[in-house]
This record gives sequence, structure tokens and C-alpha cells, in this order.
Amino acid sequence: MFERLISNVFEWLSNAVIASAQAEGAAAAAPAQNPLLSFLPFIVVFFIFYFLMIRPQKKRLQEEQSMLNALAKGDEVFTKSGLLGTIAGMSDKIVTLEVDAGVKLKVLRGHIAGKSTKVLEEGPSPKKEADKKTK
Repeated sequence: MFERLISNVFEWLSNAVIASAQAEGAAAAAPAQNPLLSFLPFIVVFFIFYFLMIRPQKKRLQEEQSMLNALAKGDEVFTKSGLLGTIAGMSDKIVTLEVDAGVKLKVLRGHIAGKSTKVLEEGPSPKKEADKKTK
């Protein structure tokens, strides 16, 4: 019985060795794959990532920078925190906003979100007006 077990194990190992040798021979006979072809999926993902994420972000940053460079004294602006005011003074990094008569705030130039002419022209949102009518 022990001899039969050893015989089966030996047969199984020899079959495994023969199968691996045949697989190596078949792989050697196959043409070699171009190494750049294995990187193709990564390259495609990078280009998709670039056109969907990086490029639009660069465009937004350029628009924001050009808006900040175009600011002038007297412009009505709003900050990223929601303050509305008129530019009373400017330096390289700090903008002085006049939010009410005699009330001036110093704000970092990078925290200006945009000119408030669009915000003031739009007026109250339709949702708020509908809420007032239902009450």
C-alpha cells in the first residue's frame, strides 16, 4: 500500500514537471510581446485623467487669476465666505473691502471669489419667494 502511494505521488510530480516544461516551450515559441503594450492601459488612464481632471482645473485657476488681476478700486466683489463689499484699497496680497458706510475689512486677495454684479442682478432665488407665498 505504501508503495502504491509513493508511485501515485511520483506519477503526479512527473506529470506536473512535464506539463510545466511543455508550457515553457509553448511560451518560448510565442512571439515576444512589446513592453510598451503592457503600459498602454496606464497611458490611456493617464490621458483620461488629464482631460477630465487636470486640464479643467488649470483652466479654472487661470480664469480665477485673471479675475484677481483685473480687480480695481470701486469694484463690487464677494468673498469665498459670502461677504459683499466694494474695494476701497488694494495691495499685492490684501484687499480692503468697504461692506457698509465706514466699515472696512481687510481680506486676502485670494479669498475674493468674484465680482458681485451677477449676484446682485439675479436677486432672490425663486425657491425663497415660493416659500414666502406658502406661509
